[in-house]
Amino acid sequence: MTGGGFTTCLWFDGQAEEAANFYVSIFPSSKLGRTSRYSEAGPGEPGSVLAVEFELNGQKFVGVNGGPEFTFDEAISFQIHCDDQEEVDRYWSLLTEEGEESVCGWLKDKFGVSWQVIPNGLVELISDPDSEKARRATEAMLSMVKLDIRAIERAHAGA
Repeated sequence: MTGGGFTTCLWFDGQAEEAANFYVSIFPSSKLGRTSRYSEAGPGEPGSVLAVEFELNGQKFVGVNGGPEFTFDEAISFQIHCDDQEEVDRYWSLLTEEGEESVCGWLKDKFGVSWQVIPNGLVELISDPDSEKARRATEAMLSMVKLDIRAIERAHAGA
């Protein structure tokens, strides 16, 4: 048996179209897909958005306007692997606008979706076989809200 890949479904309370437009505006190589609307059969208001398909950097998503029964929490998050600090800063700024900062590179956007904005090289620094270097890098990371790769590298080096 072969499948057609994976699509991540995000449940919204009326903001699926707004969220899809927001995410597509942030991530390069992204696009909107089909929009489905509720019919007279319901359960939503006829003509209102039921679901919207979108793609972010090659990953398929569908936003569903399912109602207030379910909400997002930190048990699920999306990791954004960034090439440099400038990219970390850009994503952080855009996604925290009307959202909220957390710790260690985590944030919630204005829809309540959790993201981790991670500079490339971080995992190598905090998992260095030299346990002292790894400890220093990890302690630096744990003290941060938005991650600063240069500061983590300095801590790793013992500077």
